[in-house]
Amino acid sequence: MTRFDILIVGAGHAGAQAAIALRQGKFEGTIGLLGDEPELPYERPPLSKEYLAGDKPFERLLIRNAAFWEERDVTLLPGRSVVQVDPVAHRVATESEMIGYGALVWATGGKPRRLACAGGDLAGVHSVRTRADVDAMIAELPGVRRVAVIGGGYIGLEAAAVLTKLGREVVVLEAQGRVLARVAGEPLSRFFEDEHRSHGVEIRLGVSVEAIEGDTRVTGVRLASGEVVQAEMAIVGIGIAPAVAPLLDAGAAGGNGVLVDAQCRTSLPDIFAVGDCALHANRFADDRCIRLESVQNANDQATVAAKTILGADAAYDAVPWFWSNQYDLKLQTVGISDGHDASVLRGDPASRSFSLVYLRAGRVIALDCVNATRDYVQGRKLVIEGAAVDPARLADAAVPLKELA
Repeated sequence: MTRFDILIVGAGHAGAQAAIALRQGKFEGTIGLLGDEPELPYERPPLSKEYLAGDKPFERLLIRNAAFWEERDVTLLPGRSVVQVDPVAHRVATESEMIGYGALVWATGGKPRRLACAGGDLAGVHSVRTRADVDAMIAELPGVRRVAVIGGGYIGLEAAAVLTKLGREVVVLEAQGRVLARVAGEPLSRFFEDEHRSHGVEIRLGVSVEAIEGDTRVTGVRLASGEVVQAEMAIVGIGIAPAVAPLLDAGAAGGNGVLVDAQCRTSLPDIFAVGDCALHANRFADDRCIRLESVQNANDQATVAAKTILGADAAYDAVPWFWSNQYDLKLQTVGISDGHDASVLRGDPASRSFSLVYLRAGRVIALDCVNATRDYVQGRKLVIEGAAVDPARLADAAVPLKELA
């Protein structure tokens, strides 16, 4: 049986960063980095943006090249999935082998949620999570005139923006009354709806999908109303399910993710969890237990886990941040707006450069900044401090946010 001093399961941002941080911390033991894709570790955010658009080749998505991993003596184990964890024997099972470990870092992220309705497995129905997902979409696009995007979150809207630029007719089907309903305030939602419509995207709100039409390949999306929206391709962007079943089966605490403490330790001995799959108490979410699906969270938690393994004092307490590129718009978010009880619009959306500041009990908890990098940079301190600021001053775009900290 192969054995590693540190086995990292999941070769995305979190897994790659865990290996990098261990070597940066002078860890001299053996490291295995196991992933279910055949690729070298690569960046995922560009998949729905530059990679789909053809603006960035896959080689530029690599987190590090092959020589980097070889030089640092990190053993890559591609094309494998862990199906069982034995925390007593300190070993995992893949489909074909057993691998032992001294410490285990679980960095598997999640799998796209699939449509539960009939036709969800037809050819032409896609998610956007891996290189293979997007390669399959790109291969089919020459025969596609109209695309239905199911889900008006960031992934769906980013894909809609790219496909529109590629000359396809796009309709976005969103079950809620506005896009981005789970992550942003209404002014931001309406702004992006207007932007997409101005580029020719059809936005359908408050609609639910009953089935995907077609014999072997999608020909349309049937709504609960009975209407069929014609499409030769459907992209499903309705969130991810954390890939933690083997850990939960082994007795780890959790549910919607695996529960970790401030050092990213699970309830199982010598097992850590980091990234999209890690359920953790977050002070920027009013100390609720949440999962954060972001590169920032993946990198920061992986670094904390590595430092803890190395015996250093470390705790995860980073302010969350996110970004999204759509058309010529760069949205930058700092903090978590969920649970806000007030918001302040800063600037004019018609100028296509503005910010939305979120407050709870009079204190700043998050900002959404559209083409407003200065607000994003300066507003970070307001979020970290939970600053109490006069809303009238927040609304005055002529007053730099650094003066309000």
